[in-house]
Amino acid sequence: MNQQLFEKVDHYISNLVAPEDHFLQETIQSLDDASMPQISITPTQGKFLQVMMRMCKAKRVLELGTLGAYSTIWMARAIPADGKVITIEYDPHHADIASRNIAKAGLSDQIDLRVGKAMDLLKELIAKNEEAFDFIFIDADKPPYTEYFELALKLSHSGTVIVCDNIIREGKVLDENTSDERVKGVQRFNKMLASNPKVTATIMQTVGAKEYDGMSIAVVN
Repeated sequence: MNQQLFEKVDHYISNLVAPEDHFLQETIQSLDDASMPQISITPTQGKFLQVMMRMCKAKRVLELGTLGAYSTIWMARAIPADGKVITIEYDPHHADIASRNIAKAGLSDQIDLRVGKAMDLLKELIAKNEEAFDFIFIDADKPPYTEYFELALKLSHSGTVIVCDNIIREGKVLDENTSDERVKGVQRFNKMLASNPKVTATIMQTVGAKEYDGMSIAVVN
């Protein structure tokens, strides 16, 4: 694969249809400043999420894995003024940086950042009969992706779109003998997704600035 070419084309696309403003640029810079991993989605992927959200007229959004709130900001900008993004982050340090970035972007009223284990907070939302979400983005730790998805279904309605990131792992999903728990997690998830009667779903390979990976896109039946 010509990674250099993929990156150039990715930048070409993002400059055309997904230019970053200074809030998004500062959010990316904040990760380096706080010694956090640079594993946010790309601008092109952020715009892709926005397009998906507009297609399903998303007003209520759930995100698993906030990191520095880069993807959160992209999504919050695609909902109406009375919409809400609930985003869940396990690491308090990450959540603190994310909260600052959200405030700088002027989106504190539309983004509800919750800190804790995603599994626990999802179960809490279900127990409290939280209103169903229109769009769900899962980009958290990979081993429990299957469980996250199954819980997300309980917080969905017919037509809810669920997007899951990082499920090809540079092609490592083909290795049935892998010892990588992240790869095992997405292998299990992909098999579940393929046979789940509750959704209509597909998997797309992605290349670009984030190298080689993939996303699943599912619509609740």
